[in-house]
Amino acid sequence: MPTDIEQTDEYDRDVVVVGGGPAGSSAAVFTGRYGLDTLVFDRGRSSLSRCAHLENFLGFPAGIDIETFYDLMHDHVTEAGCEIREDLVESVERIQADDTEATSGFVVEPQAGDPVTARRVVAATRYDGEYLWPLDDGDEMVRADEHDGEVEKRFDDDYPAPNGSTPVDGLYVATPSDADEQAVIASGRGARTARSLLRDVRLDRGIPTGFADHYDWMRQWASLNDEWRDRDRWREWFDDQVSDDDADLEKLDVLKEAEIDRTLETYLDEDEIERRRERGQERLLAHLDDDLILDRAREIVANREGTDLGAPGAGE
Repeated sequence: MPTDIEQTDEYDRDVVVVGGGPAGSSAAVFTGRYGLDTLVFDRGRSSLSRCAHLENFLGFPAGIDIETFYDLMHDHVTEAGCEIREDLVESVERIQADDTEATSGFVVEPQAGDPVTARRVVAATRYDGEYLWPLDDGDEMVRADEHDGEVEKRFDDDYPAPNGSTPVDGLYVATPSDADEQAVIASGRGARTARSLLRDVRLDRGIPTGFADHYDWMRQWASLNDEWRDRDRWREWFDDQVSDDDADLEKLDVLKEAEIDRTLETYLDEDEIERRRERGQERLLAHLDDDLILDRAREIVANREGTDLGAPGAGE
């Protein structure tokens, strides 16, 4: 569902995600699908590369090898409209305006490529988060632990809120956290952090607080009754969420129509549902071993031919 809601010449990107593992990829899928210009920095296989075989990620009954899992994740990220750049981020710093004391946005400094500016940054690397320390004016995100008489500084897992937001405007932390040791948990953490970011984006746009939360759901058109297939009913619903504090009625009218368009686009008819089902399975096949696909295809053909020829036991 692409849209130009946030893109601006002021920044190179709407969102930069640091880390292309389960948390970062999950966050990027949400921001990319919402239409935010999202760049993901990924330096490699991260901590998940130490896993021999991923066996507890829902949806893979016999588990999945790490290489295929990463290929699927990154294919999903690019399908959502995001770009993945293989580079290590060395620092994230605030943009300081020359003529004012105000700060807005970030400069992301990679190891090899050119710096990138972004309105919002999602930190999604498993380890110490040292690249974020330039943002820590009050030493709030760094914790000092003593080991064998030496003081070791590390990112404080309690610095971000449970929803991934932080005291630094525009900075969100999916990892490191105290709940990302498992890939499936890290993925959920990335999604929750992205939803927090999207809520802030929508509030900044002027979306009324009553429905600033964004739920990335595709729904069945058949589930709408006649009342809710009427655009005027959606307009009434929107107006009911507007408080007296939302004074810019002209802007609200524009937002209302755009939000109704976005909502109605999430309702799919039966033909579109079938088209997406087939396309989804075709994309999965692209990541499977060709020989295994051919072997399975031969089994299917053999079984069908045996049934058609009235093989013994076919009707039992």
